[in-house]
Amino acid sequence: MSTSRRRWRRVRRIALFVFLALVAFLLLRYARSVDWAQVGATLAAYAPSTLALAVAITLASYLLYACYDVAARRYAHHALPVPRVMAISTVAYAFSLNVGALVGGAGFRYRLYSHAGLALGTISRIVAFTVSTNWVGYLLLAGALFASGRVRPPPHWPVSGANLPWLGAAMLVAVAAYLIACHLTHGRVFHVRGHHFRLPSVPLALLQLGLAATNWALMAALLFVLMPAGVTYTAVLGALLVAAVAAAIAHIPAGIGVLEAVFIALLGHEVPQPQMLAALLAYRACYYLGPLLLAMAGYAVLESRVRGRQSPPIAAPGDDGNRQRT
Repeated sequence: MSTSRRRWRRVRRIALFVFLALVAFLLLRYARSVDWAQVGATLAAYAPSTLALAVAITLASYLLYACYDVAARRYAHHALPVPRVMAISTVAYAFSLNVGALVGGAGFRYRLYSHAGLALGTISRIVAFTVSTNWVGYLLLAGALFASGRVRPPPHWPVSGANLPWLGAAMLVAVAAYLIACHLTHGRVFHVRGHHFRLPSVPLALLQLGLAATNWALMAALLFVLMPAGVTYTAVLGALLVAAVAAAIAHIPAGIGVLEAVFIALLGHEVPQPQMLAALLAYRACYYLGPLLLAMAGYAVLESRVRGRQSPPIAAPGDDGNRQRT
């Protein structure tokens, strides 16, 4: 590695630490101004039926997300049993949300799928497919919502309400372009920096859109049932979609502070601060922390099954570790 590249990596690492320290300082400063007693009272006031509904929505969302890997099973042409595929996907999703997509979503998939006997090329296709599924579904749902004109950002927000429909239309155009590309280039191998991939077939691409868009809608539904009366579902959905991009850019594990900042900026004029924070804390408990505890136990079970034995790689038919099929 050249000296300039090492120096650049060192600067980036220092900048990241400075950024995280600044975020931590701002969070601590903000936390001192919060009426935590009222936040606690709001949390204690949740009805059991509301919490039960929140848990049910969480389970439905995780089950739907596990179907990403089931669809990737078809895309990558491997023969692992569907229950095991869904277990790996669920564990990876919980860790991805809490520790980051690179370590959680990709890292745990590579480890667990390799222990299950899949070849590296097959696992790479699975990871690429699940990541693309998540974001093409995001583009579809966010594009439709923003293009509808039903999201009204605050006056001080960088993107005005008049520009949001244009942003939504651009997102929908990107989705349409993806589908057209899947149709026109089906079966063609692309080579990018030593990596080889193919786009999925149109039916599989449509499945990607349906799965991910529904999953994003379920995540917003979970937040919506935890919010106080008077907040619309479309407002919660819009705030969640904006927060998702902000968290992805910030690269902060679990989006700590980012989710709260976006919701307060977009919905702070509609929801009192203590009730807003109570809803977000309950959301994190249901969607992040609870599943993480279960995922840790699930990961231990999956690891114990391969301990003491090694399985030969199960390559996809005709898989050479690099080529992809749809």
